[in-house]
Amino acid sequence: MSQVTTHVLDAAFGTPAVGVGVTLDRQTADGWSEVGSGATDKDGRIPELGPDRLEGGIHRLTFATGDYFDATGRPSFYPEVQVHFRLSGTEHYHVPLLLSPFSYSTYRGS
Repeated sequence: MSQVTTHVLDAAFGTPAVGVGVTLDRQTADGWSEVGSGATDKDGRIPELGPDRLEGGIHRLTFATGDYFDATGRPSFYPEVQVHFRLSGTEHYHVPLLLSPFSYSTYRGS
């Protein structure tokens, strides 16, 4: 299992957000380096987003929210959402996104 996982829920519809592209990057001395990517499945989840162990440090998830809303024919305010977080140790990190066309929230899940 990936050390970092995510899922996306469409709060406006009350359903999983299917087909949202997500990229996982790690911050390096030279900028950002991609460590994984995928798109949400029928449950709004990406079962394998990246490796099962990552180096500690600052990471970010970038959600292609504008593409998702375009595909559903709805206007939206955020073309993408980026969530930056600090990873340390070997524990699992779950970072969900609760999404609507004009707002979002996130938290560290379990």
